[in-house]
Amino acid sequence: MTTTQGDSTDSAVVLVSGGMDSATAAFEAKHRGYDLYFLHTTYGQQTADKESECARELADYMDVTDFLHIETDHLARIGASSLTDENIDVEEVDLDSDEIPSSYVPFRNSNLLSMATSYAEANDCGAIFIGAHSEDYSGYPDCRPEFFDAFQQIIDIGTKPETSIDLVAPFVDWTKTEIAERGLNLGVPYELTWSCYRNEEPACGTCDACAYRLKAFQDVGMKDPIRYRERPSYSD
Repeated sequence: MTTTQGDSTDSAVVLVSGGMDSATAAFEAKHRGYDLYFLHTTYGQQTADKESECARELADYMDVTDFLHIETDHLARIGASSLTDENIDVEEVDLDSDEIPSSYVPFRNSNLLSMATSYAEANDCGAIFIGAHSEDYSGYPDCRPEFFDAFQQIIDIGTKPETSIDLVAPFVDWTKTEIAERGLNLGVPYELTWSCYRNEEPACGTCDACAYRLKAFQDVGMKDPIRYRERPSYSD
C-alpha cells in the first residue's frame, strides 16, 4: 500500500462517497498531480440520494476527467448493517466504544476496491485513492492498514502483468481532525459533502459519522458548513 507519493502526471481513481474524507482524498490526489476519475457507488444506504448529489457536485467543482456511478443492491440484500437495513437502528455515537458499530457493512471496502481496480485498469490509471483513516479502522476491520496492504497484493496479482496500480490511503494513520486541517488548507468545499448515516437533510448530529465530523471541525475551531438538526459539543 502506498500511503505517500510525490507529484505525478498520472491518472487516479478516487473512491468518492460524498463525504468529507473522500473529498479530501480527491483534493490530495489532485494536489499530487493526478487527473481524477471518480467512482461513486450506491448500495442501498439510507442516505444514498444525498451522497450521490454531493459526489456529483464535487465532480463538477473539480472538473474531473470521468465520473462513474455504479448502483448495486447486493450489499443491501446481504444486510446486517444499519446503513442498509431499516430494521436495524443507527446507533447513537459512543466515542469511547471499542465495539464494531452497527453501521459496519460486511466487507464493503473489498467490494468497492474491486470495482475501483477494474475501473483503474480499464483506464490505465496508476493509482486508487481511498479516504479511510485511523478512527475508521478502530471500528471497521476493512479500514485497517493491514487490509490495504493485503489488497495491494490482490491488485498486483490479479491484474495484467504490465498493469501497475498503487493503492493509496493517504490518511490511514490520521485522525479526522488532521484530515479537516489538511482539507481546509487544500480548499476542500466541505459544504458540498455529507456524512450523516440517518438523514438526508438536515444531518442528525448524533450518529457516529456526524459526531466525528463535528468533533473535527470543533477541534480546528471552524463551523461545519452543512446543516444539522442539533450540534452537540464533542471537542476535547
